[in-house]
Amino acid sequence: MVSSADTVVILVAAGRGTRMGGETAKQWRTLAGEPVLAHTAAAFRRAGLDRILAVIQPEDTGLLAPLGLPWVTGGATRTESVRAALEYLAGDPPAYVLIHDGARPLASPPVIAGVMAALENAQAAAPALPVTDALWQERDGRVAGTAPRDGLYRAQTPQGFAYPALLAAYRAHPGPADDDVAVARAAGLDVTITEGDEDNLKLTWPADFARAEAILARRRDQEGAILDIRTGNGFDVHRFGPGDGVWLCGVKLSHDRALQGHSDADVGMHALTDAIYGALAEGDIGRHFPPSDPRWKGSESRIFLRHASKLATARGFRLSHADVTLICERPKIGPHADAMRAALASILGVEVGRVSVKATTSERLGFTGREEGIAAIATATLVGR
Repeated sequence: MVSSADTVVILVAAGRGTRMGGETAKQWRTLAGEPVLAHTAAAFRRAGLDRILAVIQPEDTGLLAPLGLPWVTGGATRTESVRAALEYLAGDPPAYVLIHDGARPLASPPVIAGVMAALENAQAAAPALPVTDALWQERDGRVAGTAPRDGLYRAQTPQGFAYPALLAAYRAHPGPADDDVAVARAAGLDVTITEGDEDNLKLTWPADFARAEAILARRRDQEGAILDIRTGNGFDVHRFGPGDGVWLCGVKLSHDRALQGHSDADVGMHALTDAIYGALAEGDIGRHFPPSDPRWKGSESRIFLRHASKLATARGFRLSHADVTLICERPKIGPHADAMRAALASILGVEVGRVSVKATTSERLGFTGREEGIAAIATATLVGR
């Protein structure tokens, strides 16, 4: 059995997609609320493949960042981009690679599994669909003849290969090629055809987005709308000490004291970070950023929250909602709640409408009532793709 641990998925996403039109390349456009490439990566995670390498243009690194994927710079053609990725992997070579179009976001687990299964007995495999429609030859806008369709297939991706064989094939094939199968065949490799899927379309024309939206909607209905839903909670406390202001949920408020802590002591952000880690069953901040490590002394808490958010993305989740409650007598939170929501949303890479910040007092009871410190409770809801 081909192991997912020995397999790297290469997502080719360096093209500009000129046939689609518009200023934004199709792999970065929004599909069902998320970038196309996010759906593409999630398709492989659902199939149990977590080692994913994106091939992009350097100017797109900001767009890729929320996805948390490693990347390599692509070339002017698809062939050059794949070659760059294969050479990048040569330092720590996998046993197998699956090469997939970044703008083909609907690959199903059975299609991916079919390629993986074929690689148990072959050095190359790729999904395809038999041509069923009649084929016409055209001249001056009219039918000039027909062509036989027997034995013809429509190629899809992912195209899978034994990594050493494909790397050697690319090194021996300096020119362009239609796809990776063409390079493999030029090197003498036999390619097994596996079963494709009509839903596994490549977004090429504007109308393809509407079709992809419909397919995703149908899948959500079939799968009960949600693949995986996680809820985590976080709780944190910081005491007051000398200072002239407090950091709360990414906003500094003027105050006659400051919160004390190893980092900037943003109690609200710490609680929310722990809530996300909790939903992922990944412990707490101390596990990922030990207070005994001097590197994190005085750090901005946004570093911790961003790490938790990227970890969720890498695991195939998106943040559906976050709710933070600050417990204190002073400073007053209400006038600053919207600014806090905006700050958290920016760090998390979500719209403000998915983030709630509110406050309450403890009716002068306990350490918060005595204004000895501030406590925070947070809940985060993650939805698996």
